[in-house]
Amino acid sequence: METVYLDNAATSFPKPPQVPRQMARYLEEVGATVNRSVYGPAQAAGMMELRLRQRLCRLFQFAPMTHAVLTPGNTWGLNLVLSGYLRPGDHCVVSSMEHNAVMRPLQALARQGVTFTRVPCDAVGRLEPKDVENALRPDTRLVVLAHGSNVSGTIQDAAAVGEICHRHRVPFCLDGAQTAGHIPVDFSALGLSALSVPGHKGLLGPSGMGALLLDPVFAAQLTPVISGGTGSASDSEEIPSYMPDRFEPGTPNVPGIYGLEAALAYLEWTGIETIAAHDRALTARFLDGVRSIPTVSVIGPDTVEGRVGVVSLDFPGRDNAEVAEALERDFGILTRCGLHCAPSAHKTLGTFPRGTVRFSWGCFSTETDIDRALEAVRSV
Repeated sequence: METVYLDNAATSFPKPPQVPRQMARYLEEVGATVNRSVYGPAQAAGMMELRLRQRLCRLFQFAPMTHAVLTPGNTWGLNLVLSGYLRPGDHCVVSSMEHNAVMRPLQALARQGVTFTRVPCDAVGRLEPKDVENALRPDTRLVVLAHGSNVSGTIQDAAAVGEICHRHRVPFCLDGAQTAGHIPVDFSALGLSALSVPGHKGLLGPSGMGALLLDPVFAAQLTPVISGGTGSASDSEEIPSYMPDRFEPGTPNVPGIYGLEAALAYLEWTGIETIAAHDRALTARFLDGVRSIPTVSVIGPDTVEGRVGVVSLDFPGRDNAEVAEALERDFGILTRCGLHCAPSAHKTLGTFPRGTVRFSWGCFSTETDIDRALEAVRSV
């Protein structure tokens, strides 16, 4: 049975063919790491790293390039912001739709004297920006927001939140896990201090790669949470003071750099607006089909507006895990069931603790994939 992969919110698949080709080329023909030597292959790897930073800056309308920090993933970037910035006595504002990549570090920091306010969202997971403003306190040092929900697909009004943060001079960190590569994300227009993104989801790159874009003023106030060799300032045992070395200790994931650079080249060639239109068309097709199935509940917005290509379904009276298993076993439909590392979001949406069955598509998904999924849902 041919399978239909609808778990792109976890990791995109398939990848553009140039991604594995470039990673293999590095492993087979280059091999050298970056920032450690000046011989030819090492310089070639260094130039690839430079091109990756340039593409990240173009994609997210960001400057300066030195502040596009390469990370092992989105969770690492978010931890760097939270643990590198907040101190005992500080207050942080988040939404009730946050992923555990934000909530677990915050809970750990809370045991050290950091406080946080979880701003409630409505029944479809949407935040009212005014509620963020009302949650600000004199000791508020940071606002962190998931741009798009990995459970309901709900997109938050980040521009409005950014304007509020700018007016109150509170740094604003955006978690772009579900929007980067799917919709345009403009660092400056959203008023961001930090943007953390994974490489393996909408950016179509390999796992183990991500990026953290930092406003220079904000970056100067961050304390590195991991330190070590950088290949620079090797005469000193102190952490380099300059960017991006300050936040990039250790040997980098150079195969990942080659893969992510190739993925971003594909995104540039295709166009984010084209991908966004494709996602909207598939989302509309799926939602239209699900509405005709009375025994299934759509979680989150019931229209294509204000959401990415992530739709969670609840099967009242059924065990959602058993439904997901039947979808794969009998129809080859690959989804993700459960709580999606976002228990706070499920509590907001009324699906805790049972969870949901999540369908998520990407730029290589087709109308046929959606139709097969809908027929499978009708059957189960």
